[in-house]
Amino acid sequence: MGDPREPPGGTPEGGSNDDEFRSVVFDESFVRAARIQELSAQERLEGALGRATRPRGWGWLSVPRQAVVLMLVVAMAFAAAVYFGISSPRGHTVPPSGTQLTVSLTPLAPSGTVTAVADPANPFAGLPAGYADGPAGFGLPTATATAHFTGSQVQRALDFVQQYLVASELTPATLTANQTAQVRALITAGELAQYDESTNSPRDDQHHAATGWMVRFDPGQIALATDTVKATGSVHVGELNADTLEITTDHTLVYALRPAGTTSDPSVTLYAVRRAVRVDVDRTDLDTGRLRVVDAAVQAGPSSCSAGQSDYLQPVLATTAGVRPSVPPAVAPNDHGRPAWDSCGVLGPITG
Repeated sequence: MGDPREPPGGTPEGGSNDDEFRSVVFDESFVRAARIQELSAQERLEGALGRATRPRGWGWLSVPRQAVVLMLVVAMAFAAAVYFGISSPRGHTVPPSGTQLTVSLTPLAPSGTVTAVADPANPFAGLPAGYADGPAGFGLPTATATAHFTGSQVQRALDFVQQYLVASELTPATLTANQTAQVRALITAGELAQYDESTNSPRDDQHHAATGWMVRFDPGQIALATDTVKATGSVHVGELNADTLEITTDHTLVYALRPAGTTSDPSVTLYAVRRAVRVDVDRTDLDTGRLRVVDAAVQAGPSSCSAGQSDYLQPVLATTAGVRPSVPPAVAPNDHGRPAWDSCGVLGPITG
């Protein structure tokens, strides 16, 4: 009788009863220790769902929906902040820092009747020699090295000063169109708050006169007879300290003016403005293309001594009939109700 462990058909050819599994013995203690756990219906369902679902896409797409929404909101808020910060016409204003502008304004009243120029088509014909058109009359020096600044650094500072003088003294939009942005773009960040207060709410307190920063006239009263401005004067470069260039400018500017809205009026008046301005340019300003206007002493005439000069300069214009304005008021040294710096002079001859 055959071995009961053999297959009914006998052991296959080449086979053996002692195959590899016969060495594995499950004794009784092993069988008893084995535990069979039946999964509940809920667990089987969850297991099936887990096996049926496979993540799709890349890792960041598996982030919870709330987190994705939050990231989008933060990104949009940041983009909006950057956009409005860059596109704001006024830009960023930092708190005042360093030396602030001090202004001295002296209107010059005419000594007699204000008369129109003889030839309105050539209003500057009577000026003495030495005046030139616009920047040609600034008298900018050749840039040379100082003790702590190279020649190229001095040249950059002089370029910034010339840009400021052109924007504040020669540009028609500044002179008669109430534009202040061109000058503002050249002012150092620490003075912008003072500048904005001076142009938005000018007052004669030696620090917040718009006419300290620039030459300007009331566009409702004054118009330019020509965009040409005659200039003469000089510019000097020195050092305030090892980190700051000190540049002083002293110019006389002559404008040809007529009443606003009266282009048919043949009368043209010459109006003279002397501006002595001190400008500081430090190493940071050289990098940003800005400057600090420290002092501005302004004399202008023929002007009215009775009208304030902090917002606009106040020319007395000639008319065809000729009008003699009031003489400057007497200054009483014991009148403490009037600021000590508030004074008026008498205009000398412009044409020599």
